[in-house]
Amino acid sequence: MKNKKKKIRITEFEKKVYAACQTVPYGETRTYAWIAQKIGRPRACRAVGNALHKNPFAPAVPCHRVIRSDGTIGGFAAGTAKKIRLLGAEKRAKK
Repeated sequence: MKNKKKKIRITEFEKKVYAACQTVPYGETRTYAWIAQKIGRPRACRAVGNALHKNPFAPAVPCHRVIRSDGTIGGFAAGTAKKIRLLGAEKRAKK
């Protein structure tokens, strides 16, 4: 039986989202709106969230560093508890 690699298909929009997300420094957070603004699509906050939810490149693309504009944690494909743990660990390590 051959070992087939799964082909990852991402849109141009998702590529831009993932590239912008990679610029978020370790131990810091940015908002979905910040990502949307950075890629030139300021009204696409929800689409940014959807793209990050499908992120096939985690943790190289650190989608856990993206939060809601009101400062709340937002969603995370692996669960919000894990997102909180990851952010906490980064902030402690950065000190």
